[in-house]
Amino acid sequence: MNGARTATAAGKTRFDDIYDRPDPRAYFRTLAPLHYEIPQQAQNVFRRTLAQRSAVRGTRLPVTVLDLCCSYGINAALLNHDLTLADLYAHYTSAETAALTRGELIEADKEFYASRRRTDAVPVIGLDTAGNATRYALEVGLLDEAYAENLERHPPSDELRRAVGRVGLITVTGGIGYITHRTFEALLDATRIPVWVSAFVLRTVPFKEILAVLDAHGLATDTDPERTYPQRLFTDPAEQAGAVEQVLKAGEDPTGLEAEGRYYTRLHLSRPRPA
Repeated sequence: MNGARTATAAGKTRFDDIYDRPDPRAYFRTLAPLHYEIPQQAQNVFRRTLAQRSAVRGTRLPVTVLDLCCSYGINAALLNHDLTLADLYAHYTSAETAALTRGELIEADKEFYASRRRTDAVPVIGLDTAGNATRYALEVGLLDEAYAENLERHPPSDELRRAVGRVGLITVTGGIGYITHRTFEALLDATRIPVWVSAFVLRTVPFKEILAVLDAHGLATDTDPERTYPQRLFTDPAEQAGAVEQVLKAGEDPTGLEAEGRYYTRLHLSRPRPA
């Protein structure tokens, strides 16, 4: 699987070549053999969290979601449509889909998603550095707004700041490590209504600095140390060895988890502290 791909300092394989294509077909073809599944794991968690956040808000208006590192809008696809991740793998790796031009795929996907739209769908804003990926998600109707900005290097645009002001829930399934406390600092500074954060974080990635930012913005974070969620298979033994090393450095036990061949995440749910 690794091919010409590089690795991070922690030994994690980089998939830069599939994250910003004009459409998601290569993304799904590459990740299907690795059983990449964290968006599916997060689907029901996000729906439950939205229901809880809506109850607190005390209004019939839907909560606006900001999905960090949204790529091709996969979390939005699962959240707002009667679909599973397996459905998306089947759709984007099929021979019929492979034969389409990008324009034909855009039109087919508009119908594909519109026909499966849930009645309880919520507005989703996407943020990612990958301009092609966010453009695709916007064109097929998965995202209501999309921003291709790098908050690790630059402050948010005025347009993004205004959008974040409407956000009640921030979600992320695969981006922590690529984004750091800098991104969270910029986003939380732009919020205007009480915001919750639902973050799935690899056990190999430190979360302490982000927790400090959340805390400084009045958010208390709950984490169940006994509950983990699988992300994907390792690409090779070197990647696994790097993950096991990082988990051990963090004072965690990889037995039965990373030692068995997969990355695992934990869920961190942050909510405003009671007044």
